[in-house]
Amino acid sequence: MILYHGSNTMVETPELVKQTRALDFGNGFYTTTNRVQAELFAKRVTAFRKAGKPYLSIYEMDEKIAFSECNLLRFDGPNEFWLNYVANCRQGNQSSTEYDFVYGPIADDDMKLTINLYLSGVYSTKEAIERLKVKNTFQQLVFKTEKALSFIRFQQGVLL
Repeated sequence: MILYHGSNTMVETPELVKQTRALDFGNGFYTTTNRVQAELFAKRVTAFRKAGKPYLSIYEMDEKIAFSECNLLRFDGPNEFWLNYVANCRQGNQSSTEYDFVYGPIADDDMKLTINLYLSGVYSTKEAIERLKVKNTFQQLVFKTEKALSFIRFQQGVLL
């Protein structure tokens, strides 16, 4: 499996860094299977931080071995469990490290409004899920533990 991480610096050695904001799947090292998504994020985070340069870090991982030796939480698409998991993490209730990996759709900016309206009670669970199902979703794989990080191998960094 090829994975991408976009940032304002090249990341040869991924680390579990406590996030300063609430993210989809809580704390962890975030990667995506979509190169374009990672490139866009690298450019956006570089502009936001006003520091560094946009880099795409590329990794390889044998997911069959990693997922068989680790505890994986996998979401195959937006569903009620995924929505509640993301909502919980985005409210700052960080997910525990009971999972080594969490894999599933990225709740990108297009989805953020729907999730916020769900959290505020405007949308029911069913309505929010129906709205989220029509969005183009990219997949993310979050490394939640040091054990999970032991399976990722840096391949190269690309200055964008």
